[in-house]
Amino acid sequence: MRPAGKSFCFKCTLNTHNHKQPQKPGFTFLLLLFPKNAQKGQYVLPTDHCHYEGFSQSSSLCRFYNTVNIERCIRAHPSNRVVKFADDTTVIGLISKREGETDYRDEVERLTEWCRANNLLINTRKTKELVVDFRRQKSNVQPLLIDGVCVERVTTFRFLGIELQEDLSWSVNIRGLVKKAQQRLYFLRILRKNHLPQKLLLAFYHCAIESVLTYGLCVWYGSCTTQDRMGLCRVVKAAESIVGCPLSTLEQIYATRCHRKALDIVKDPSHPGHCLFELLPSGRRYRTMKTRTSRLKNSFFSRAISALNGKPGL
Repeated sequence: MRPAGKSFCFKCTLNTHNHKQPQKPGFTFLLLLFPKNAQKGQYVLPTDHCHYEGFSQSSSLCRFYNTVNIERCIRAHPSNRVVKFADDTTVIGLISKREGETDYRDEVERLTEWCRANNLLINTRKTKELVVDFRRQKSNVQPLLIDGVCVERVTTFRFLGIELQEDLSWSVNIRGLVKKAQQRLYFLRILRKNHLPQKLLLAFYHCAIESVLTYGLCVWYGSCTTQDRMGLCRVVKAAESIVGCPLSTLEQIYATRCHRKALDIVKDPSHPGHCLFELLPSGRRYRTMKTRTSRLKNSFFSRAISALNGKPGL
């Protein structure tokens, strides 16, 4: 199931753990599995002589077939998450010292059997595994096998248009965005040389350049480094000099989107992160999250609560 660049709430995918529950010392690290479908979806035609047919994965019929079927697949263990978006599926396992990787591997085996029973094949060659482990003493994680084939373990994976890294940093993702935006600055210069009005230059910037720089902004901007932000700012300043008028900074866009998304979550009780926004007895402010690491402090939910509380320095 290949990544798709859609307007998807990445906070649900990357923050599925309930922060209100105390983190037990038994939980150690995460395992993320990104299974891929085979190039052809399969189905059985009810004829006198039953035979096997297939259709291209890129066809709308295959996507609909995968979406309807995969939606019925649910997790079997509470320590795991099966995140589904259209025809994309991700298995997330929170590994504990007591249970080890048993639940996670059993979940993968169940998913494999379920796909086989529903005439879906997992392309093991395209399936990737990502290990997120911040322990000081890391143990060797055994390779994962699907139908006897070893799943490749990677340090970076492109998921729904965003580059995920095993250390949860965003340098690779931001470098890719900056490179793509810089390439499109060339077309903005060509438009200016042809004396297009400033209104059209602004429209092109918002559609072709700003949209690239701000893709998934609420997910990664709060955790990016100063060096990464400087690279993003250089692109905006270059576009500003070409267009000839002030442009909104990414900091301003991030603050606006973060506040807007926080309000949407508060109004939506079905959102997985709705329980994290808890009003204080005064009814005017929200309870801040208890964080022990800067990684969690700079995450979306912590920043969103600060935005609703009106704290400076968002």
